[in-house]
Amino acid sequence: MYTSISASNWGSPTASRRALLIHGLTMSSQSWEGIAQLLVAEGFFVVAPNLLGHAWRRGTDYSMSALAEDLRPYFVMDTSYDVIIGHSLGGLVTISLLPFLPKAKETTVILLDPPVEVTEERIEIPKASFRKEVTNVRTADEHMAENPAWSRGDSVLRALGAHMCDRTVVERIFEHNRPWSFSGLLKHIPSHVKTTILAADPAFGGVCFLEHIPCDVARLNARVLIGIGHWIQYECLDAIMGEIPLPKEKL
Repeated sequence: MYTSISASNWGSPTASRRALLIHGLTMSSQSWEGIAQLLVAEGFFVVAPNLLGHAWRRGTDYSMSALAEDLRPYFVMDTSYDVIIGHSLGGLVTISLLPFLPKAKETTVILLDPPVEVTEERIEIPKASFRKEVTNVRTADEHMAENPAWSRGDSVLRALGAHMCDRTVVERIFEHNRPWSFSGLLKHIPSHVKTTILAADPAFGGVCFLEHIPCDVARLNARVLIGIGHWIQYECLDAIMGEIPLPKEKL
């Protein structure tokens, strides 16, 4: 893995397939280590940017459109990706990036438990939770005790992501995206993009609810992962990899 303040990379830049991974709130590009290694084994070059406001990157505008616009350099010169995966907030940023995708390239998009709708009555709950997360950063041991399915490496990277974010970023992300309503973006999926939503089990902390997902959009599928929590990339890598088309020679 190669990491800079702006992104982490895995695999060879000359690989035949490319993947773009977009992390969630109070996380960082390094948090994709587990899934990135699996993708490299399948012949991918993997790129994971650090969202604005994370990994010591700071800005003034944290609206969803600004977070997406900040990633425009990853699409210069018609740079394309076979697979794009976004977790939580990163899933919403991913949806906002769909208009940037080259139309000549078939792209698989996987959204991991994206919170597409949060009412004004409930918005303070996640805001307070994330604010606490960056104010009192938990240790890797604390994360492991609370989440037995996580590896030590995942737990360390979760703690690192929270350490490199701060209270002001969390508050502004919620303030700059009110009302928190993004399900409408799912109604405009380009014809060359196949999108799958993997929603976590609400009983285990999932924040994406199927009733908020349009059911009449072509090339958009959604399903709930029973017994799996919000951190799908730590708890159910097989479900993610199962949505990624394999090259014909591996079928």
